Amino acid sequence: MLRCVFRCLRTNPTAGQRGMSQSSLAGKVAIITASTDGIGLAAAQALGRRGAHVVVSSRQQANVEKAVALLKSQSIQVTGTTCNVGKGEDREKLVQMTLEQCGGIDILVSNAAVNPFFGNILDSTEEIWDKILSVNVKAAFLMTKLVVPHMAKRGGGNVVFVSSVAAYQPMLALGPYSVSKTALLGLTRALAPELAHSNIRVNCVAPGIIKTRFSTTLWENDDIMDEFKRQLCIKRVGLPEEIGGVIAFLCSEDASYITGETITATGGMSCRL
Repeated sequence: MLRCVFRCLRTNPTAGQRGMSQSSLAGKVAIITASTDGIGLAAAQALGRRGAHVVVSSRQQANVEKAVALLKSQSIQVTGTTCNVGKGEDREKLVQMTLEQCGGIDILVSNAAVNPFFGNILDSTEEIWDKILSVNVKAAFLMTKLVVPHMAKRGGGNVVFVSSVAAYQPMLALGPYSVSKTALLGLTRALAPELAHSNIRVNCVAPGIIKTRFSTTLWENDDIMDEFKRQLCIKRVGLPEEIGGVIAFLCSEDASYITGETITATGGMSCRL
């Protein structure tokens, strides 16, 4: 059997490789939530450089305008709007605007997250849990539910959830946040088999300590970083661009046989549940 396969590859070398153009996202429309800064903006840049029309959003209009101007200066097709993903009307507005201005939806990068609590997990309140789970988990699912019919109309698509290394190794003082990020790993696994029938792939990225405004309290603290660096193979903080590239890969045809997976991009920090 294997000899037959190898003989086929020798006589038809293109059978075993994909064209370089497979990484192109030209003609695709990508919604990225919380995308005016940090990992979200880096994802918009990575997808846009590969030809996608990116739709960026944030709760603040000034942040949206700044991101749109930056992306346009980089010759990226971009549309922007305000959106608080924790509000159903904002999620629906984001999807409807994308359909009206871009004609469809092919990619969703669910990046929005909140962390209103820092401390002992037993000191966290019901209100804190409601806020974290509502934005970090429930809104990610409901955004997916909104875009899936429109992806199916275009023959398929990609959903990428942005989780965290904290999903595998809950961080001290970030207990509820860590639990919400673990939930995204399960959501990825639960959605992938159901959406595969519509040619929609669902994957997840779990970044390590990345130099963003959101994680400032971690990477600006020398004691915390010294402890993290002992766990790292690559002895430095990661950059948003290094996560944006992983997201773009998962949305490309180069990843066409990958679904239901979480890629950890942690600088070599050990990750397991």
